Amino acid sequence: MIKFTFEKLPVFFLIIFFYSSCADQKPFIYFQKAANQSDTVRVAEAYVPRIQQGDILSVYVSSLSPEASSFFNPFPGGSIVKDGASASPSLGSSSDQTSSQGYLVDVNGDIQLPLIGATHVKGLTTIQVMNDIKGKLKIYLKEPSVNVRFLNYKISITGQVAKPAVYVIPNEMITLPEALTMAGDLTVTGDRNDILIIRDDNGKKVFGHVNLNTREVYNSPYYYLHNNDLVYVKPNKIIAQQTDRSFQYLSVGVSILSLLLIIFRK
Repeated sequence: MIKFTFEKLPVFFLIIFFYSSCADQKPFIYFQKAANQSDTVRVAEAYVPRIQQGDILSVYVSSLSPEASSFFNPFPGGSIVKDGASASPSLGSSSDQTSSQGYLVDVNGDIQLPLIGATHVKGLTTIQVMNDIKGKLKIYLKEPSVNVRFLNYKISITGQVAKPAVYVIPNEMITLPEALTMAGDLTVTGDRNDILIIRDDNGKKVFGHVNLNTREVYNSPYYYLHNNDLVYVKPNKIIAQQTDRSFQYLSVGVSILSLLLIIFRK
């Protein structure tokens, strides 16, 4: 028979504390399969961003004549952007500040290009703008090629994640799971059942909710994040409750231990 001695009481109470604080793993498991659900799920349609007022665009031109093409690429040093002129904004990222140069979309939805002048871009995709500029350049260049990209495509991730920050997305496409992975994943106190995405929609704020514990996230309209989306991970209520309960158990254990110390000392 194992003899229980007074010296073993602290170990006994520590064991009780750790067992009482153990949590169910289910709330932490992503993409759980529902009853009778297939192992193949439909993915939401890929998001194609459209240019809006205030966006900053990179426009790079090339042709059979590099010297002539250089006239349409006026950013060797960069300058401050003002109503469609050149820009060198400082954009936040997860690791450092990235300097970019490009054209600001003005209040009329235009950018100002050398020789071409005002080019309307608001509401268009980068491919549409690329084709439009390419057509206008044919009178100046032989076999022109145009590349148009966003320079300010970014999302914000805050709340219960390892690395909250504003992230610049160079490839102009990112999913919610990718974004959370980039932010170091959720902490143990993050609520995986209700990820909040705040999105701009024609001057209004739209609040969307995603449950990472289910596979329905893949066909959610918030699976693909949009430019300027804010992802907020709120604290997990279950973890908070269990933490409070664990401290209650610890408090009771310490009280009992103190009482026993008093009794045995007499």
